[in-house]
Amino acid sequence: MIRLLLTTLLVAAGFLPLAAQPTIKRPADYGYRHLRVPYGPDTVDVLILSKPGEEQRRKPLLLFVQGSLPKPLLLVHDKGTYPLFPFKGSGLYDAFHLVIISKPGIPVVADVKTLQPNFSYFDPRTQAPPLAYCQRNHLDYYVARNAAVLKYLVRQPWVDARTVVAAGHSEGSTVVAKMAATDRRLTHVVSLSGNPAGRMATMLAQQRGAEGADAAALFRYWQHVVDHAAEVTCTPADAPKTTYSFSVPPAEYLRRSRVPVLVLYGTRDAGAPFNDAFRLDLMRTRNTRVTFHDYPGLEHNFFAFKDGRINYDDYRWDEVAADFGRWVQTGRVAAEPTTRP
Repeated sequence: MIRLLLTTLLVAAGFLPLAAQPTIKRPADYGYRHLRVPYGPDTVDVLILSKPGEEQRRKPLLLFVQGSLPKPLLLVHDKGTYPLFPFKGSGLYDAFHLVIISKPGIPVVADVKTLQPNFSYFDPRTQAPPLAYCQRNHLDYYVARNAAVLKYLVRQPWVDARTVVAAGHSEGSTVVAKMAATDRRLTHVVSLSGNPAGRMATMLAQQRGAEGADAAALFRYWQHVVDHAAEVTCTPADAPKTTYSFSVPPAEYLRRSRVPVLVLYGTRDAGAPFNDAFRLDLMRTRNTRVTFHDYPGLEHNFFAFKDGRINYDDYRWDEVAADFGRWVQTGRVAAEPTTRP
């Protein structure tokens, strides 16, 4: 399934006209509860996955904050839909009600044939993301919106508000980092494949790692972003406001966290050296609120490598999810790997 997903990401056809779009089922047809939560002038789409038969059983809550790109939550193909969460054998389904929030202005469910090759949704009329997405696609919106959703959810009788976890991957790691410093409803935060130095630091690291790379254009781009930090544009590229908000170093939020934080990352991820440096600095300052755990040889999406290439048959998300589930319940991650020189 995972390999099929990645292959489809590379070869999926372009979107079709609206008239050619297939009939899309409801989230409930795929096993998800669909809630619509008011937030200011917006109505926020929220999907919840619970163990069958335990939808009303009182359990802890796990909010999973996905990465970037204006993707629908449920990606429908000829045989059904791709898994919404990247972990399935980790035990999290038994222990939590799993929650995910749709990107603003993006359909909750879409057929993959109507999407871009990377599964992004573009407005068929403008060939760009919807204006509602462009206007809201920045850090402060996501943090405040998520807080409003949690405020609603923790009041539900099937939620055990004594344990409320926010776990964010990639871009989502920055969202949960700021939530750790601001949201009093959370009890635990998990940062997955983030960069405590921010988005532009990751982009520069990737550029530096390319053979014959010249980072001058990225520095010019960053200067433009800084000079237009509040500007909202609506093109396939991120607006300056988006890039600026996600480039403020999340380390600033993690140092002020109100709750325990677990930082998980693969050592072959572009953000790994920055996590290593942040880890050393928190050890120096005796900050024990943030715990780190690295996965030797894994990349950004927790795949391993074989013969110098990503091995899409060696997928470690279940291991990672089991580790952070154990940390939430016991305060301990799996045993640290043997010390290496």
